[in-house]
Amino acid sequence: MDIQRAIHILIIVLSLSPCLGSAGDIVHRDDNTPKRPGCENNFVLVKVPTWVDRVPDIEYVGVGARFGTTLESKEKHANETRLVLADPPDCCSKPKNKLNHEVLLVHRGGCSFTTKANFAEEVNASAILIINYKTELFKMVCEANETDVDIQIPAVMLPQDAGASLENHIKNNSLVFVQLYSPKRPLVDVAEVFLWLMAVGTILCSSYWSAWTARETAIEQDKLLKDASEELLNSENVSSSGFLDINTTSAVLFVVVASCFLVMLYKLMSLWFLEVLVVLFCIGGVEGLQTCLVALLSCFRWFQHAGESFVKVPLFGAVSYLTLAVCPFCIAFSVIWAVFRRISFAWIGQDILGIALMITVLQIVRVPNLKVGTVLLSCAFLYDIFWVFVSKWVFHESVMIVVARGDRSGEDSIPMLLKIPRMFDPWGGYSVIGFGDIILPGLLVAFSLRYDWLSKKNLRTGYFVWAMTAYGLGLLITYVALNLMDGHGQPALLYIVPFTLGTFLTLGKRRGELKTLWTRGEPEKPCPHIQFQPS
Repeated sequence: MDIQRAIHILIIVLSLSPCLGSAGDIVHRDDNTPKRPGCENNFVLVKVPTWVDRVPDIEYVGVGARFGTTLESKEKHANETRLVLADPPDCCSKPKNKLNHEVLLVHRGGCSFTTKANFAEEVNASAILIINYKTELFKMVCEANETDVDIQIPAVMLPQDAGASLENHIKNNSLVFVQLYSPKRPLVDVAEVFLWLMAVGTILCSSYWSAWTARETAIEQDKLLKDASEELLNSENVSSSGFLDINTTSAVLFVVVASCFLVMLYKLMSLWFLEVLVVLFCIGGVEGLQTCLVALLSCFRWFQHAGESFVKVPLFGAVSYLTLAVCPFCIAFSVIWAVFRRISFAWIGQDILGIALMITVLQIVRVPNLKVGTVLLSCAFLYDIFWVFVSKWVFHESVMIVVARGDRSGEDSIPMLLKIPRMFDPWGGYSVIGFGDIILPGLLVAFSLRYDWLSKKNLRTGYFVWAMTAYGLGLLITYVALNLMDGHGQPALLYIVPFTLGTFLTLGKRRGELKTLWTRGEPEKPCPHIQFQPS
């Protein structure tokens, strides 16, 4: 059990690193260059499919400029146009090219973006593609002293590797044609709906499992308390030894350790380091999956005997035969996912392992009262805001978003998150939510149902329905903010914590039960040895 607890604590710390978001961030934020006439376009991603000697080639992604005309949103309306390399390449003077509505390919640097676009328009180019000197996208804006900007051709920036490839084809005397269009993202993608259902369903299942276990433990303790034997009173610790109660100190330490670990991920993030995270995730996934499967199969009478028969295993102690039978399947499942995690549908295996792991953690790790829950969620609230927004001032980029996306590892993201491909988004990518956005509020929601069951409250008079609804609404507001922010990663706890914690505190205050919730975390029980005499 000590090994299991270590795994669960490690997973909670790891789970605090990702945030909720989706693919598609552009590097430069353009905070100091406001919109003005002639330079007021919204920044949009641009698809650039290419043909080399009339043979379809790679499709690149660029970003449209603040200036120039807007692009078509549908592929069928975009023309295939020949691409020509500018002479001089930087296009800081009038090109020597004689163009007939071709697209001009130029290098960044030497002069302003608008100067390049004006020269390209002057020689009758239909559009201008500017190659960045970095392998990233950059928002092209007007200079602060430029006024009356009037550019009538679209301007698009390409990353360095894409531009270099196109330039090599042209220099090898190949005919290169491009198409420029910017399809619009749907306001809501089905992936976000399924991700919401997965998050809510995970907390719902784990809350009922946790409450059922707590009720069974309470019934067992009541039986022991009815016997006045001191030995039986001491034995009540055996039934609860499988659970890990968080206190206020450990709640603060979780966030402090998670912050240190996040910085370590940020500094050391590489392919080899990501492999270490994958191994840790697989270990936790095996433990979570086998725990969930054993609990599920034990509900059937065919497996009850195997679940109640134990054998002693070194390091793990007494292990049921059912666990031994299920464990090889769980190990094989995790290994297969780890080996094939880069294929298109590997997200299914990752989500199964992740959900099983989170349900297990939420069933074993508990907050004993509302005080600990408030400290934990408040610290996580500040943690999320700092590492998503404030860290940009220190590290010049959002540390949490960089880590969650795995920008420096060569992969899409770290494994400690749920992900679903965006099904109707022309830009593809994934919608993701970090484990921490489910586990941390889930601890409070699970506490609410345990309290309701131990207090014998129904759904109407209890706290669980309100807490569950508050979490669902908080997560829904997060997705609204995500779409309003054009897909840029958002700290989900910024919206979820005020909803869940605020609802719980307000409801407890109005019902006059806040003191009990805050300190005891469970209803008071009369001592069985005290006899009340009727008056």
